[in-house]
Amino acid sequence: MEPRLPYRDEDSGVGRRRLLGLALGAGLVPTLGSATAHAEPAPAPEGARAPEAARAPVALGRRVAEVAAAQIGVPYAWGGGDRLGASLGFCDDENGYLDGKCLGESTVGFDCSGLSLYCWYRASHGTVELGHYTVAQFHRSAVVDRDALLPGDLLFFSRPEAPLHHVGIYAGDGAMIHAERTGTLVARVEGVLEIPRWSGEFAGARRPQPFG
Repeated sequence: MEPRLPYRDEDSGVGRRRLLGLALGAGLVPTLGSATAHAEPAPAPEGARAPEAARAPVALGRRVAEVAAAQIGVPYAWGGGDRLGASLGFCDDENGYLDGKCLGESTVGFDCSGLSLYCWYRASHGTVELGHYTVAQFHRSAVVDRDALLPGDLLFFSRPEAPLHHVGIYAGDGAMIHAERTGTLVARVEGVLEIPRWSGEFAGARRPQPFG
């Protein structure tokens, strides 16, 4: 049996300090240093967080436009393009041909939706993954008014016989980067919505959103 401590020691400040020391050694009471080390930083005021949140879509869109600009000169390939970049295309009943010859199955490149898919995936570090289909991209994204366009926004085009047949990436300053058709290269079109061919088919703009 362990000897009982003198009564006066248990009832004194020495006894209380001894008990506290034993508790600290056993990890039952956190030390002041550890409490300080694990203290959570004070949250930023709402006013400070708002500008950062507002800048995020702008910065992401600029990165999308930069990735798109880096693809200028890459060949068009029907069905080409995925999360990793340009890929081998193919031909179906109507697409991938030039002058009756199937170029798609021998060309590594992008089609219009493959380009937008890759640029948004790459620029967002995988937080935005669009389907490889123009209609799906149109419905996956938030509506953007024409006078509120930012670099990286997607521009969609329709004809009565071909709804939502094409998508391009807004590059800023009225320009669009796109992969148009078999036999062409990814290119930048200046003043795209001032050109009758494109303005007459313009179906609206969309801005993809990160997951979550």
